[in-house]
Amino acid sequence: MSNSVYKIIEVVGTSDVSFGDAAKAAVETAAKSLKDLRVAEVKELDMKIENGKVVAYRAKVSLSFKYVAD
Repeated sequence: MSNSVYKIIEVVGTSDVSFGDAAKAAVETAAKSLKDLRVAEVKELDMKIENGKVVAYRAKVSLSFKYVAD
């Protein structure tokens, strides 16, 4: 059995619709430049507020992907 190593990074996605859309945006955007994503974990949720109204949903997402050294 071969050993594997995974790298973990955090990204923040935003949406003006929902937390789910914010998390999805984070994963889908990261997937455009990172190969072999394995797990996404939502770490924090928050909202941007302007004039007493929610204007954006934000999701901090921890992503892991297989690390391959050159």
